[in-house]
Amino acid sequence: MKTPIIYLFSCFFILTATSQKNTISLDQIWNGTFRTQGLTALHSMNNGQQYSVLNFDRSSRSTSIDIYDYKTLSKVKTIASSLTMDELFYFSDYTFSADERKVLLETNTESIYRYSVLGHYYVYDTTSETLEMISEHKIQEPTFSPDGTKVAFGRENNIFIKDLVSGNTTQITFDGEKNKIINGITDWVYEEEFAFVRAFEWNASSDKIAYIRFDETEVPEFSMDVYGTELYQTQNVFKYPKAGEKNAEVSLLFYDLDSEKTAAVELSKAYDDFYIPRIKWTKDPDVLSAQYLNRHQNALDLWLINPTTNKGNLVLSEKDEAYVDVTDNLTFLDDNSFIWTSEKDGFNHIYHYSKQGKLKNQITKGNWEVTAYYGFNASTKTIYYQSVENGSINRDVYSIRLNGKNKKRLSLEEGTNAADFSADFTYFIKTYSSATTPPKYTLNDSKTGRLVKNIKDNTALLETLKTFNYSTKEFSTININGNDLNMWMLKPADFDPSKTYPLLMFQYSGPGSQQVANAWSSSRDYWHQYLAQQGYIVACVDGRGTGFKGADFKKVTYLNLVKYETEDQIQAAKQLSDLSYIDESRIGIWGWSYGGHMSTNCLLKGNDIFKMAIAVAPVTSWRFYDTIYTERFMRTPQENPSGYDDNSPFNYPELLKGDYLLIHGSGDDNVHVQHTMRMVEALIQANKQFDWAIYPDKNHGIYGGNTTMHLYTKMTNFLHEKLGDKRMNEN
Repeated sequence: MKTPIIYLFSCFFILTATSQKNTISLDQIWNGTFRTQGLTALHSMNNGQQYSVLNFDRSSRSTSIDIYDYKTLSKVKTIASSLTMDELFYFSDYTFSADERKVLLETNTESIYRYSVLGHYYVYDTTSETLEMISEHKIQEPTFSPDGTKVAFGRENNIFIKDLVSGNTTQITFDGEKNKIINGITDWVYEEEFAFVRAFEWNASSDKIAYIRFDETEVPEFSMDVYGTELYQTQNVFKYPKAGEKNAEVSLLFYDLDSEKTAAVELSKAYDDFYIPRIKWTKDPDVLSAQYLNRHQNALDLWLINPTTNKGNLVLSEKDEAYVDVTDNLTFLDDNSFIWTSEKDGFNHIYHYSKQGKLKNQITKGNWEVTAYYGFNASTKTIYYQSVENGSINRDVYSIRLNGKNKKRLSLEEGTNAADFSADFTYFIKTYSSATTPPKYTLNDSKTGRLVKNIKDNTALLETLKTFNYSTKEFSTININGNDLNMWMLKPADFDPSKTYPLLMFQYSGPGSQQVANAWSSSRDYWHQYLAQQGYIVACVDGRGTGFKGADFKKVTYLNLVKYETEDQIQAAKQLSDLSYIDESRIGIWGWSYGGHMSTNCLLKGNDIFKMAIAVAPVTSWRFYDTIYTERFMRTPQENPSGYDDNSPFNYPELLKGDYLLIHGSGDDNVHVQHTMRMVEALIQANKQFDWAIYPDKNHGIYGGNTTMHLYTKMTNFLHEKLGDKRMNEN
């Protein structure tokens, strides 16, 4: 007799009268039926009493920057509108100068990689109401100087400065060349794995720029055919350092605007094969902070560097047996002491150091993680942050004094709470959602968390969902391999425990990630809803290696990516199959990217429990992936060959017994289609039948035009054929 092994810790509700309700269709998931309303490009004004947002008027197809009052939430004025600009039909983003008298407007952008874009940019003067284009060429990362008189930007791998007073543009680097030298803009692997694009920074007095120079000359090139619509295909050739291969050589330089001279930084400590993942000026215009990270990423040094001498003082060194995470939380106070976050006690917490690097205080403590750092109010010596103290699937906003006392929970609703504080920390705009509540935005008092006013919610969406067979996620834990793992499950709205259902498991499983979160739905969640109403049970388990449960839980997968994660998913499937309402002969798994690697491995190594798997854009060998991500968790292939090969699925294709759908975009610059081609060849040579699809010229996200609809229709049909009812197939 089957026995249940799920322990519920979150209440849920069941919608009634399901027989009279609508069913979700695939096209509704992406046509806006379930779109949520939000606040776009929110910015707190310097006065602390107002905030700005970017608004789009669908009727006139125009964009505007509108100012609202915190207390009344009423619109005060429009700062800029494309309706009044002959040169500009629309703009998609904006950035204020420090004094808020000028605004950078972004338009006509085109994506390069994950974060980087090329675009045309204009400076709008809010006083004179004049508009000036920065460059007729498309440029990258334009940034105001602190005094608002200049804009620095990247173009064709060099740095330029436009003087907004004279109108003159000065080029300050000259050796930039595609696939060789990049100045002030990150290379592919820095952008993807250290998550930043602009590698130059103004100092506080606007007379110096610090920047990182990338020499990619010796980095191996990767090429992708771009099929397009012409008679002959073209090629996209770019530098991509795969695990164990040569990285770009990086150097840190200063440019002095007064002397028009450039000087390279020389440190007293010699580094060989290293990264510079962050640079940031302190409050002192003559002191730059720079973080240097060794290639193994288990030793991080924080330097304070003087641009006059180009020499620095090492103020903090952090080491870990596995790896040290790089964050954006470094904050310098007026006395140049600084706030830092670290996992050094086993959980991510906030620390306060003197400007010499002496520990003054560990501010937060406990067996829980700080998940976001919001800022420091100097007048009250108060820090604001987000954490999972109220359970690892939830997020709450807290305040705490710099001395670690007087901690307050500022959010009371269980779920996912995030905050955007006013410039003077009087208020914060709270964004809240849960598995049952779509995002809502409220104005709150920063001292107590008290609700001041409701700003915007999505009750209209809730009303819409009441007309559908919408199921609610059931949160629980499941004990796997000695660990209580977080899990959610979706059942059909008309679930009958006396019946049996096919089970589809979804996961990502990458280091530090989280899929089991008490937050509102994504488009993939709606697809899971669609499957639930088609008669599937969908479940997701965050196994070992995922985040927000401490460093030991996260870093247990070090040197053996996918090994323990696969074991946990296989064991979870076996335990779930013991539930009386799960058909143990119809269990499948799917995932994207890291999750695609996982679903492939689970189908092969768990061929006694999984009947089918879908892998979208999967990694199939970590030897093919980039240096920064892969070596952080695996070291190099030369040092750890078994860690790379023992869990690479194209090394054991003979284990395939179930049904397998393999999907990739041919233009994926991140996880190259090479991964899928090697898997395909291995399966062919092992005489294993499978299904696969290649989406021409599509990147890692596989979208554009009808692509998403086609992709999910294909996956749905495959599920119906292999796991469910063939009569359900979409045409």
